[in-house]
Amino acid sequence: MPPRDGAGPRQRPRYFPLRRIRQLPQAVRDNGGVHQYRDDGVVLRTQKLGEADRIVTVLCRTTGRVRAVAKGVRRTKSRFGGRLEPFTHVDLMFHSGRSLDIITQAEVIRPYGAPLGGDYPRYTAGVAMLETAERLTPVDKEPALRQFLLLIGGLRALGEEEREPRLVLDAYLLRSLAVAGYAPALEECARCGAKSNGARLPAFAIAAGGMVCASCRPPGAASPSPQTVALMLALLQGDWEAAGRSERRHRVECSGLVAAYLQWHLEHSIRSLRHVERA
Repeated sequence: MPPRDGAGPRQRPRYFPLRRIRQLPQAVRDNGGVHQYRDDGVVLRTQKLGEADRIVTVLCRTTGRVRAVAKGVRRTKSRFGGRLEPFTHVDLMFHSGRSLDIITQAEVIRPYGAPLGGDYPRYTAGVAMLETAERLTPVDKEPALRQFLLLIGGLRALGEEEREPRLVLDAYLLRSLAVAGYAPALEECARCGAKSNGARLPAFAIAAGGMVCASCRPPGAASPSPQTVALMLALLQGDWEAAGRSERRHRVECSGLVAAYLQWHLEHSIRSLRHVERA
């Protein structure tokens, strides 16, 4: 409506000057640039995505478990080549995405799968280690440095010819469970805490958390031999000399108990364990 005669000029609405908008910090003008980060990790698993991409699950040193897309990795001319295969320790550059991050660079640090490919017992034990590492780190990007270091150490030991693959796997499983807070009680009763004091605790109860005394023994508990319990303790403590002196029957019994204990606490079966040869 035009102003009346004698009235002052009509007040225009005040707009925010464009030059001031340009002077605002980047975080105010928009959502900021794409976030990049770098980390090294072990490839746990890959799965196909679309026609040429893969989703790669990596257990990283600093970031923890990361699921990221490697674009075009399935093409023959992919610049990633075989760098993003399971068992490979890689140095990675990531772009953060809305649902999945994107791998933009990958350099091999050490291909732990190289000595395992032609050895079925070692390969299957390694696959079980990778699956366990993924199950024990269920939350994406939650730091898990000790699990990462255990996996690196386990894969390195698995490549050593003098080490029995199943013993290496059982040692890794026991230590990983200990880091996750599920270490089995082997020298005292898991229920009442009574020390063995040289006497033999008679039973191993998975649900109770390890060895139990006669008073606390639940129905259905296993009755492992003292040598089997000693082997489990040696593997948990990293006493390879003692573990190497164990007999085959005690190794088989130990493997069965460790596998059952692991899967009970994870509340999920480790599918690759069924392919692992018993010691």
